[in-house]
Amino acid sequence: MLGRYVGTAAVIAGGVLLYATNVFVTTALLPTAIGDIGGESFYAWTSTVFLVASVVSSMLVARVFAAFGARGAYLIAFGVFGAGSVVCAFAPTMGVLLAGRLLQGAGGGVLAGLAYTVINAVLPQQLWTRGTSLVSAMWGVGTFVGPTIGGLFAQIGQWRWAFGALAIMAAAESVLVVLVLPNARARAATARDRFPLWPLVMMTAAALLVSVASVVDQLTLTIGLMVIAVLAMVGFVLVDRRGPARVLPSSTYSASRLKWIYLLIGFVAVAAATETFAPFFGQELGGLSDLAAGFLGAALAVGWTVAQIASAEADSTTSMVPIVRVGTLLIVAGAVVVGCSVAAQAGMGRVVIWGIGLAIIGMGIGSTWPHLAVATMRSAADSGEGAQASAAINTVQLIAEAVGAAIAGVLVNAGLPDEVAAARWLFFGFAILGVVAVGIAWSSAVTVRPGREDAR
Repeated sequence: MLGRYVGTAAVIAGGVLLYATNVFVTTALLPTAIGDIGGESFYAWTSTVFLVASVVSSMLVARVFAAFGARGAYLIAFGVFGAGSVVCAFAPTMGVLLAGRLLQGAGGGVLAGLAYTVINAVLPQQLWTRGTSLVSAMWGVGTFVGPTIGGLFAQIGQWRWAFGALAIMAAAESVLVVLVLPNARARAATARDRFPLWPLVMMTAAALLVSVASVVDQLTLTIGLMVIAVLAMVGFVLVDRRGPARVLPSSTYSASRLKWIYLLIGFVAVAAATETFAPFFGQELGGLSDLAAGFLGAALAVGWTVAQIASAEADSTTSMVPIVRVGTLLIVAGAVVVGCSVAAQAGMGRVVIWGIGLAIIGMGIGSTWPHLAVATMRSAADSGEGAQASAAINTVQLIAEAVGAAIAGVLVNAGLPDEVAAARWLFFGFAILGVVAVGIAWSSAVTVRPGREDAR
């Protein structure tokens, strides 16, 4: 058990839960919000803008923590997030809503990054798996609570109050921080800790290029933007590998397995983007109400949470490889199940199958995530890289989610206006991405355990 770390765990859980809830709450209410304020062509941007802002702010976690301590860092993050929620609640147009999402992402990126930083810096190693399992569980709960809150308020025609509820939750979490969180401080940033500007520019550019590709109408232009985005990702690797300031630990680019673990984290995080359009297809193809469509999207969270609880007790050192291998196979299987079962004017039987497929995807994510996170912490070349490796988990996750949300938009738009074709493009496309993850998980690279893990 977490024992004397319960207060710290409560704050970590609350921050991640608020972030995860917000990621998914917009998914369920967006169809109703668009009917009110317009902006349908920017559907995918509501997720991408939020996630890109999260990526940028996640790079500031160590500096905010060093300057203001744990308590101050959390108060700043909750404050910025709450302000963005208020802007979204009063947004008269899609442009203002996107501005609010930008603020939410800026605060949310710090919230999510602080979780792994505090786990690595404060919790003893024997609690790392439980700590990362707690974070994973909050993501699972968030994918259930978010669509439920969004769908409920959309159902009663009060979608703005969903964002109001998030602002209230942020205020309540701020009170909890003051009451239970000690104001621990990290060492001050040094010249060695220079901000990795150019790697961040390259990766942000890649995410934005994919986002733009998701809203253009010409196939040639879409393909061109996607190619440039891939080149930007390659540029990120080259700049990050050689630069004096890095996003990823230097051992990522050595013979260690860290690079493969980060790749798997990225592919697993991308898989969560399949949930983004689940309520949309539930309404358009299944004839579901706003609330029922929200619960359809939450099926992924159910599988996520159940699998995470089941795998949390497994010893990460010995169980990581088989659990991750099975988990990646589940992600592919779930995407194929949904893709094969979509149809126009689907009856309840098909909707249930969709829910099962989404739950299987969630099981793959939930079972693998805690073990990949702990493996990352243990695979750093030395203890000095442990904090950077831990912080990079969140950065890789957010980058993958930003790219995943944008790819989802590209795939859906490739099939529109035929909504059945759009759904098939989405789920079969993500199944192909999952196959790549399966190949990495089943290769010999992830079975190597160099660095810190050997010394433990």
